[in-house]
Amino acid sequence: MPEQPLFVGQVALIVVDIQGGSALPGKESGIPHMDGAAERIARAEQLLSAARAAQIPVIFFQEVHRRSGVDFGRELDGAEDVHCVEGEPATELWPTLRPAEGEYHLVKRRYSGFIGTEFELLLRGLNVSTLVLIGGLTDVCVHYTFADAHQRDFYVRVVEDCVGGSSEARHFASLDAMEYLQAGARRSTQEILDAFASLTPVTSVTGAVQ
Repeated sequence: MPEQPLFVGQVALIVVDIQGGSALPGKESGIPHMDGAAERIARAEQLLSAARAAQIPVIFFQEVHRRSGVDFGRELDGAEDVHCVEGEPATELWPTLRPAEGEYHLVKRRYSGFIGTEFELLLRGLNVSTLVLIGGLTDVCVHYTFADAHQRDFYVRVVEDCVGGSSEARHFASLDAMEYLQAGARRSTQEILDAFASLTPVTSVTGAVQ
């Protein structure tokens, strides 16, 4: 199949679960993850700034579970321990990656951003066709959100140096699986920054946006 354009129609930046636990050791956060969180967070900050400059919609996801554990479902049947419990510092959104006025914040109880949320309604209301995914985990929440978006006929791009997996092996395997679903899905931070810059409104000397 031919590779699609980088963006088709309206694009949105989707920040997946970049929370306090993203930079903690797995034993503290309850979720194993590969090294390099600080670098990925720095890239996410760049992408968020560029999206805002280009007036691109931004949607932040936050995984949160009730203290009673009633909404964990099968999430603790595998390698993950208790995680993202409401009220814990590790559950809060990363301080520099939080919604500004006019941006969107969705709490989810499952891995996919489409399960039990208003995500699809929001995307349809915003007339979004292309999703740009950053955050974690590559092989869990990012991958499942990607697959569900694909099955709903969205175009999806995953910023491969701005997502992190539960391990490097699973990270790369998931990136390969996403590329299998949509040719050209895997993109770099620099590619997306350049693309966002090309969409940035031009301000005239009078201050009017052109």
